[in-house]
Amino acid sequence: MQTVDLDYGDGLMSIDLPDSATIVKYGETFTDPPEVDPFNATRQALENPLGTKSLRELAKAGDRVVISFPDQVKGGAHAKAHRRVCIPIIVEILQEAGVRLEDIHLICAVGLHRHNTYHELRGYLGADIVDTFWPDRLHMHDAEDPKGIVDLGQDEMGNHVTCSKLLAEADLPILIGHVQGNPYGGYSGGYKMAVTGTTSWKSIQSHHNPETMHRHDFIPASTKSQMREKFDSIGQTMEERIGKKFFAVDAVVGTFAQVLGVFAGNIGEVQKASWPLAKRRTDIEMSETEPYDVLVYGLPRAFHYGPGMGTNPLLMLQAIAAQMTRVYGVFRPGGVIIAPSICDGWFNELWFPSYEKCYKRLHSLTRFGEIFRYADELGSDPDAIFKYRFHYAYHPGHPLSMISMGAIAHQQTSAVFIPGAKEPGYARGMGCVPTKDFNEAMRRTEIILGRKPRILVIPDAFRSAGVHLYLKGGVD
Repeated sequence: MQTVDLDYGDGLMSIDLPDSATIVKYGETFTDPPEVDPFNATRQALENPLGTKSLRELAKAGDRVVISFPDQVKGGAHAKAHRRVCIPIIVEILQEAGVRLEDIHLICAVGLHRHNTYHELRGYLGADIVDTFWPDRLHMHDAEDPKGIVDLGQDEMGNHVTCSKLLAEADLPILIGHVQGNPYGGYSGGYKMAVTGTTSWKSIQSHHNPETMHRHDFIPASTKSQMREKFDSIGQTMEERIGKKFFAVDAVVGTFAQVLGVFAGNIGEVQKASWPLAKRRTDIEMSETEPYDVLVYGLPRAFHYGPGMGTNPLLMLQAIAAQMTRVYGVFRPGGVIIAPSICDGWFNELWFPSYEKCYKRLHSLTRFGEIFRYADELGSDPDAIFKYRFHYAYHPGHPLSMISMGAIAHQQTSAVFIPGAKEPGYARGMGCVPTKDFNEAMRRTEIILGRKPRILVIPDAFRSAGVHLYLKGGVD
């Protein structure tokens, strides 16, 4: 037997597993490509951009420049994190090209996420850059500001296209992104950065919906999906209709948000150049040739979406399913997930005020995906929108896309067990099976499968940037 510690609420749950169980850990199962010096790599990328002129050549005196950057959800906050390194370098180059500091604006591309506070911004961008631009030239993207969003109609796929007015009217729009494995479209960064971070709920629901996410091509997580096609189509339409190209500065980042490479220039060219390195880091080919019957990972109380992600029942199931999409390349369809969670029913009303309302609405539906029948009602709740705009809360459309992801866990498994739930009714309310402990979940799993299962354990699933697992010969 072997003992493994899984995240469980604010602490850990120790479980005993047979020696035959496979445990995925950084440094043992996989390692990242070498880290680079982000300062040198960023300067090199900016001086040698892909498919376009350099910022020194593009920028000129009198230009209004807008630099869009990802929010605090992902990307790291250490001294060499991509956002923290590249924004000051970009500002320096722009000034050398003749752009006045007062003509440079920063916009945090939160999309439907909560606006970041002054102290949160200082925490991951650094005090110097924040205090240089705060408060008049450091903006939070507001997906519900009627004066701050430009409606650009529909693209050729029928997706609704909108854009931040700040970005649309800039003489030079710059997008900073992180290229790391992501269940939604394969990787972050690229066009995904603009399409999910600087548009509106009306546009985001064109792709973060059951019709897109419940297709066969959504799993395993990859760039070969309709969702990725929509990101590219919407992003390209944004550029076409605002009459200018975005200048991207994307970093491929590793398990601990260390920079592995930096790529700058035209977004299409940046995606083409950065994805091979991201693939080396993200797509892990295991030595096994037979899929696993059981996936095991524990949920902490707080991770990337914020405090309560592992206890809020909608986010709990979203995290479970999102992790499954990452490792679906080694999972047997119809297998079982065992995910210990404290599951005490804490929704974190301050950050996620619209979630409990959506949770209750689910109980009147036969399938999770039907929640989108009420997208207009739930996503436009005036009280929740007020809290999104002015009280650092997630947008009321956000839980709908989380529900769409969570549904995938039930579509692809025979059962999702939640050992250790403090309020078991919330686990049942999400279609999961609460159990007293891990051993009970394993006993019931063996009954379902009718044999001793092949077990895969990912104890660090939610502590750092995830990888995508494939069986031997499964990485193309």
